[in-house]
Amino acid sequence: MRVSGENRRFLLLQGPHGPFFGQLGAMLGQSGAQVWRVGFNRGDRAFWPNPANYIPYKGTAEEWPATFSALIDTMQITDIVLYGDTRPIHAYAVHIAKKAGICVHVFEEGYMRPHWVTYERGGSNGNSRLMDLTLAQMQTDLAHCDMDLPDAPARWGDMRQHMTWGALYHWFVMTGFWDYRTYRPHRALTVGQEFMLYCKRLLLLPFHRWERMLASFRIKHGGFPYHLVLLQLEHDSSFQMHSPFSTMTEFLALVMDGFAKGAAPHHHLVFKAHPLEDGRVPVAREIQRLAKLHGVTGRVHFVRGGKLAALLNHARSAVTVNSTAAQQVLWRGLPLKVFGAAVYAKPEFVSSQPLDAFFSHPTRPDSRAYRDYRHYLLETSQVPGGFYSSRGRRELLRQVVDMMLLPDDPYDALTKGSAAPRQQLRVVN
Repeated sequence: MRVSGENRRFLLLQGPHGPFFGQLGAMLGQSGAQVWRVGFNRGDRAFWPNPANYIPYKGTAEEWPATFSALIDTMQITDIVLYGDTRPIHAYAVHIAKKAGICVHVFEEGYMRPHWVTYERGGSNGNSRLMDLTLAQMQTDLAHCDMDLPDAPARWGDMRQHMTWGALYHWFVMTGFWDYRTYRPHRALTVGQEFMLYCKRLLLLPFHRWERMLASFRIKHGGFPYHLVLLQLEHDSSFQMHSPFSTMTEFLALVMDGFAKGAAPHHHLVFKAHPLEDGRVPVAREIQRLAKLHGVTGRVHFVRGGKLAALLNHARSAVTVNSTAAQQVLWRGLPLKVFGAAVYAKPEFVSSQPLDAFFSHPTRPDSRAYRDYRHYLLETSQVPGGFYSSRGRRELLRQVVDMMLLPDDPYDALTKGSAAPRQQLRVVN
């Protein structure tokens, strides 16, 4: 059967910063589908190329569910597309669309980032179908797949592009405020504050690079065993919606207490900040305060962003709330302690030990089982490419539109053997 968008009517909501959703909508239109985009601010409008199928929403947040219900009914929408499923406007839309029998396409940062993007139906992260799938079910489905495990593709871009698109998006939102007066961002900060943080982060990149290099040098040449803590953004949906913590300080205090009680006195603790950490939460200061409180000041280190691989090379174990970076920990066979809901938090992989016992004698994951899990993700919801570089978007669009037009979601498609052909990429040196 020919892959086609005929008789499909797509409604796109908010997407990642930059031109990806505009390019996705154009290709869906080329497939024969009818496509519209709802925009909630001037940033959404700036990156949508066709005003003829752009629908500005200028109502209040309280009016949105009723407006969305009327919109999908009047336009006979068959599919909605969105980036992230937990921000309020998306959560309402997903709930209403599912009740109406509408297919929900969810994009998210890759579970195997940075080389892949996540594409699922119905929900992502803590709402993903992966949460209910057992490793045994995945291994059964993989028995029908005779393809080799894909390598990581070539580099799509860097964090600078991500930050640049973010700054530009928030500039459009801020300067176009009067066109969308009722718009409120889904995070606590104002649009102007978000814009200033993006600009500040870009300007401080050279300084942070030297600060990171110095901290990494001290750890690499310190000669001490250390445990790694993978930090996340406090305002990130995975942290806020799928973890037991409401603030980063709560998590930092718990980890510091467990380390002080359980780790050997010659072991150290290394906190690795998220690459997009922008200072809205004083993480470094809180780490210093808590280290002093627990009497471990000389054994605690903070690394601001940067690559994770070098730190993992000599780490004894890792702790996180539910960071996707933990997949790199498991790939290396290192012990892992997780506190939040995560698609990889399977009993075969993550430790169930109390934190002090974990720091004392951490249990290792089943590495063979994890390789099966990783293979399953790369054959289903992980699509090569990226949102923020032109090359990454080209590679992503080559595959994901066909996946969206198929009747089965990526997980069912693997079970039934109906998946679209997957591009087998190799590293380009």
